[in-house]
Amino acid sequence: MVKPGLPKLIATDLDGTLVRSDDTVSKYTHEVLDRVRAAGIRIVGATGRGPRLTSLTRNDIRAADFLILAHGGWVLDQAESAYLQRLRLSGPVVADVLARVEAEVGRLSVMIEALEHDESPLWGDYDPTWRYPVVVEERPRADCLTGDVIKAFARSFDHDVDELLEVCRRVVPAEVASVTQAGLNYVEITPANADKGAGLSVVAEAVGVDPQDVLVFGDMPNDLPMFAWAGWGRVAVANAHPAVMAVADEVTLTNDEDGVAVYLDQLLSR
Repeated sequence: MVKPGLPKLIATDLDGTLVRSDDTVSKYTHEVLDRVRAAGIRIVGATGRGPRLTSLTRNDIRAADFLILAHGGWVLDQAESAYLQRLRLSGPVVADVLARVEAEVGRLSVMIEALEHDESPLWGDYDPTWRYPVVVEERPRADCLTGDVIKAFARSFDHDVDELLEVCRRVVPAEVASVTQAGLNYVEITPANADKGAGLSVVAEAVGVDPQDVLVFGDMPNDLPMFAWAGWGRVAVANAHPAVMAVADEVTLTNDEDGVAVYLDQLLSR
């Protein structure tokens, strides 16, 4: 049983929130998360990373009971080693979305994530601005979109990512696809209704937890659906995007200062 006054489930974003700028998670953070789990509170890692990065994700949040991947499109039950949800997006739908956006902003640099096994390559346009190690198989866009995909990444040469996201939200109907951004200078296109809030609702239903008993942490616009869904508390790290700051109940220290762990450490000590 969880101690009264504490949330029953905690979900945290990884990159920019739990993970530091040097791409590591501190020993202190892992220790605090272990204490959270020992207190009977379920832990969810909620990330934009696709299933091709599952092993990396497990290492970054070792205490997680569930992983929400690909912005909510994929939901993994760690104890059962089974997916509760695996959503894909039709390649022709992605092509339509890209055409709508390019009609507004001009040519985009596009990478496609279609494969789910560990360390799968991306397909499309290699972009030297991509900050993480990645293998990109350069292919014509049409060849990348002949089947269903997990998600697509698109970068504008003339508009910053927030401007591009606003265009996408204006020209891409929500029932066609979801579009968000997670701090990589790309917008990311996923199936309609695939977001972290929807993914978290899949977890909550599976374990019988009410949204009012869920605490979440995040830093970027892809965390906003999770913030809108959770009712116990919504905490931004101090390095968060202004849109996340605007809806947060509280602000903790930055990711480089282990803000999530510091907040949880204090919460457990109340």
